[in-house]
Amino acid sequence: MGSILLLSIITITLALIFYTWGVFNEKRSGTIKKSHIFSFVFGIIFDTIGTTTMGTIAETTGGSKLGLHQIAGAAAIVLMAIHLIWAIYVYRKGTENAKHQFHKFSIGVWALWLISYLLGAFLGITR
Repeated sequence: MGSILLLSIITITLALIFYTWGVFNEKRSGTIKKSHIFSFVFGIIFDTIGTTTMGTIAETTGGSKLGLHQIAGAAAIVLMAIHLIWAIYVYRKGTENAKHQFHKFSIGVWALWLISYLLGAFLGITR
């Protein structure tokens, strides 16, 4: 396994850890907190690094440039960005009810992100 692939796997897995921690600790606490937002930030940073690195690997090895996984990965990053922006807004200006209900949106975005993560893992194993 090359060092670039290993870096990709590690950063994507760190994204999974940070994003999952943020989403489920937010749900458990019953409200959005600054620590959850930081977790979302680290999740998107690591996901972007890992996705970009894996895209580079795919391009240099003749892999698909625009397949299902690439579309799902790009959509996941966009959803994570929207989620982060909305989390910051709700944390700073949202009503108490919005802060208590935000986890429903978080879990939905996390589930869609997880599909992309699992799809990538499956495709990586089957190649």
